Amino acid sequence: MSNEQTFNSFSEFYPYYLEEHSDAICRRLHFAGSLLVLIVGAWALTSGKFVWLLALPVIGYGFAWVGHFKFEKNRPATFKYPLYSLMGDWVMFRDMLIGRIRF
Repeated sequence: MSNEQTFNSFSEFYPYYLEEHSDAICRRLHFAGSLLVLIVGAWALTSGKFVWLLALPVIGYGFAWVGHFKFEKNRPATFKYPLYSLMGDWVMFRDMLIGRIRF
């Protein structure tokens, strides 16, 4: 029998995702990485320097993974649930931006 949880929808997954991001520093690093992804992505598109788009995964995941390995002390959900995890990153970013989740 597998210990891996299964989720039938993102709404089932998101509470698990938030549990995996209980450390405030980890959440802040996720927020910073997501914000930098938006800034660098917009700059690359408007400046025509499209090669910088290749840096977006490194920026986004780099900040997040430091948060998980150094502060949260867990394995990023991306490894087991890549699509739901990516969705969770952006929903958590929005929720922090509007004050629904504390930094």
